[in-house]
Amino acid sequence: MERFMEAICEFIFPAHCPACGAYTKARGDWCEECMAATCRPHRLPLSQDMLRVLDGVWAFGAYHGGLRNLIRGLKYQRRKSTLPYILSFLDTSAKMLPEVFGPVDIAVPVPLHVRKEKQRGFNQAELIFSDWLIDKDILFWHCLSRVRQTAPQYGLDARHREENMRGAFALAADADVRGKRILLVDDIFTTGSTLGACALVLRKAGAKSVRGLVLASDR
Repeated sequence: MERFMEAICEFIFPAHCPACGAYTKARGDWCEECMAATCRPHRLPLSQDMLRVLDGVWAFGAYHGGLRNLIRGLKYQRRKSTLPYILSFLDTSAKMLPEVFGPVDIAVPVPLHVRKEKQRGFNQAELIFSDWLIDKDILFWHCLSRVRQTAPQYGLDARHREENMRGAFALAADADVRGKRILLVDDIFTTGSTLGACALVLRKAGAKSVRGLVLASDR
């Protein structure tokens, strides 16, 4: 019965590319042209201050077009139907970004404040990366907590973003990251203030290394 209902849904709502809308073979597929245009795995430039706590940050693609629509649909419209498209994008992009998967002990998502996560129903960084990283035998730990609510980062300049994030994160209760090589994951990198604030907490707690991995960035 379940397969029958899936077939009906696919007939009524055929699979399509999330960027241009062209029909595709299966849900989650992109057309070749849009995948090639959006897939831009690259290492991001970091300031000297950020390099003191982060050993590098990589992004899978640019924050525009189809990828931007998928992220915004997930975060603000709670459309989990975007996840198969995000997963296929990660799989394709990762083949061009092998250095990210150096020695990693644990992956840690940038946390939301408990009220924000309850309101949204999920942490988008966790939804985007958890199954994908677990499939690569990288453990997913919730080592950080957001100890105070922060103003939305959208619309703030770099200085105010940094001030907004200062003191916003803490090591989770009973978390021990001493000597760990950590992959810190988030959906978007803009100025890096969020990743930097999280990395600082992990470093102070004794992490051996902290690298960042984000789905999208325009840097």
